[in-house]
This record gives sequence, C-alpha cells and structure tokens, in this order.
Amino acid sequence: MSAVYQPSEDSRILLKNAEPRMRGAVFDMGTGSGLLAVEAAQNPDVTRVVAVDINSEAVKVTMKRADDSGVVVDVRHGDLFEPVKGELFDLILFNSPYLPSEGEADEPSWAGGERGDEVITRFLDEAYHHLNPGGIVLMIYSTHSNLELEKWDTIYCIEVLEELPLFYERLFCVLLRPR
Repeated sequence: MSAVYQPSEDSRILLKNAEPRMRGAVFDMGTGSGLLAVEAAQNPDVTRVVAVDINSEAVKVTMKRADDSGVVVDVRHGDLFEPVKGELFDLILFNSPYLPSEGEADEPSWAGGERGDEVITRFLDEAYHHLNPGGIVLMIYSTHSNLELEKWDTIYCIEVLEELPLFYERLFCVLLRPR
C-alpha cells in the first residue's frame, strides 16, 4: 500500500474551517495521518471521533497519533462509508482524493479516479445518509477534480467557505448541508 498522506495546504484549510464547527460526533473520512481526527478529539465540544482510511498504514499512523496525544479516536480500515454503516454524525470531514488518475502511479490518498471526481461522487451520493439532523459535511476539492458540484444542489445547500489559489490549481473548502 502507498505511503500515508501527510498534512499539506488542503489539510490546513480543512482544519481551519472545521475547528469552529466541531461538535458532537465527528467522522474523519480518509484520515491519512490522523491530524483532523486528533484535533477533533481534543475539542471539548466533541463527544466521539471516528476516523476511516482505505490505507492500513494510515490506520496505524492515526492510532499512534491519537495514543501519543492521549485522546480516543475510533480508527477503522475501509472504503468510504463501509466501516460506519448505520452510524450518524454531526460533522463529516473529507479531504478527498481529488486528482485525476495517472495509472499505475496512483495512490489512494490523491487519485480520485479517471476524471478525478469519481471518489468524491461516491462520497456525496452517500454522505447525507450519515448525518444527524443539523449535521454538515466539510470537504476539500480542486479545480483538477473536474467536479460539477452543482449536480448535488438538490440534495445539499452548498457554501464555498474558502478558496486557496496555488500556482497549479485552486483548492476549495466547501460546507454541505442536506436540504
């Protein structure tokens, strides 16, 4: 399996926008190194944190980060919502794999499918089923994702919280609230 995704600009923009919204049950989808999950677990308004990653090494790294930080994070291995069937959350965080596939060089931490939006599409099709009333999703995506977010505006109220221009792309942090 590939290396564990390390925090970068996308992680920082998501954390910055998530911090004031952390409360109740938090789900960190595609946790990577566990940065967001551990930060959530340290927040006194958070009652429970579940972190999932498809990369078994990321699961180990996140467990160690939580243990080293002295917080409890329920870390699970699996693909998207499989490990949390029937569970509901107040906040779902997703630093999505948002780049188009490059073939054999792909890593699950960044390759979002042939176009770049396939993993995000699977996520958005299911995320609202895992939210408590009043729950929200915070997600990162890129101009390279080829994502047509307006396709979900009948399911979600969509608000762009922040846009980060980089020399090769633009990153977006969006808040999605079920209609």
